[in-house]
Amino acid sequence: MLKNTPITRRLATLLAAAGFMASIATMATTAGAQTTLDSPLHIVVGYAPGGATDRVARIVGDKLSARLGVPVVVDNKPGAGGRLAAQQVKTAPASQNVLMLANPAVMVVAPLVFKDNNYDPERDFMPVSHVNAYDFALSVSPHLPVRELNHLLAWMRANPLQANVGVPATGSLPHFFGLMVGEKAKVQTQIIGYRGSAPLLNDLLGGQVPISIDTEDVVLPQHNAGKLRILAISGAKRSPFAPNIPTFKEAGLDLAATGWNTFFAPASMPKEKAERLSNLIREVMQDADTQRKFKDAGMTPVVSTQAQTAAMLKAYRAQWAPVVQKSGYQP
Repeated sequence: MLKNTPITRRLATLLAAAGFMASIATMATTAGAQTTLDSPLHIVVGYAPGGATDRVARIVGDKLSARLGVPVVVDNKPGAGGRLAAQQVKTAPASQNVLMLANPAVMVVAPLVFKDNNYDPERDFMPVSHVNAYDFALSVSPHLPVRELNHLLAWMRANPLQANVGVPATGSLPHFFGLMVGEKAKVQTQIIGYRGSAPLLNDLLGGQVPISIDTEDVVLPQHNAGKLRILAISGAKRSPFAPNIPTFKEAGLDLAATGWNTFFAPASMPKEKAERLSNLIREVMQDADTQRKFKDAGMTPVVSTQAQTAAMLKAYRAQWAPVVQKSGYQP
């Protein structure tokens, strides 16, 4: 046995320090392993490049790649309003590094109205991170001589055969929000579905359709240029991008609704990996440059935990399921 001398005490102190540093190094290595993947992460988007959901995926993906230590690839899989992407991601094996970025049309509306949907959003997917929210805007053609929502509603009551409301797609959230507006205002609304925002905007500007409901980011540049008029925004409070435009509630209709983009993992993904990705996406969404890019694109960034994302989805489904089912909409 070594005697208790100054030399042995010094040796014991050095050994203890070395052990502590080795422990720290092991913890750092473990943490590093937990924030890297062994192959690229694929973000599947059910729409063509250039749309709002695609832009969100690319902003987040660029930032996420540096934190993961592997490339992040955005895979655009358009078709069936985003449902084809969901059907593909649902079947991903546990070993595959894949997330889906989806909106309410895919994860709330479609399961309620399509009999051959082939996926269950609650059984087949795990919520990972809610990353942005957006409002809907009710706009009128420059050919329609109304400037306030109450004036528009009076015109619609007086001209029921002309009171067509264009939306970017049948079965979309703008479609069902249009029905909510009609019911709340007690006016007949004839919803006209388009194949995207671009043809709807063209017809609105040309006067072929007098009214539209679309996402705020689509119509705000035209409103700011004086080419159309937004009469109300659907958020619970005024939009930071359009502070001079009233909410529906301020304009006289007690309505509020928002859309969102949220990352989902297939149910096969290990829960630890999904949680790790959720934490890293939350870090990305806290980044000042990320928030600037979202705001520059006219979208409100959201910082959310996995539990908060799950709670948001539960509340959202409770709000919209009765509206969709009551509408009797059939594709």
